[in-house]
Amino acid sequence: MSGRTRARACPERTCVGCRQRAAKTDLLRAVAIKDECVPDPSGTLPGRGAYVHPALVCLDQAVRRRAFTRALRAPGALDVKALRRYVEQTDSC
Repeated sequence: MSGRTRARACPERTCVGCRQRAAKTDLLRAVAIKDECVPDPSGTLPGRGAYVHPALVCLDQAVRRRAFTRALRAPGALDVKALRRYVEQTDSC
């Protein structure tokens, strides 16, 4: 036996709201398009991404700390209405 395992490492990311590390699949990717922060559940939109737990608590913390603006390196404040709407829809299911 070589000691190697067949289990693949799961990539981890840090939530910009609560600053907790979690599996990439457990977090929601958000990207900046113009001056708006939009959800990217498939993870295929181009550009820099920021990860947040799909919960209103983490989203509110990230907005209060201006974490999306910093993480996405945006020049000004970002509108998070589309992201909030997406989180509210997925959180209520």
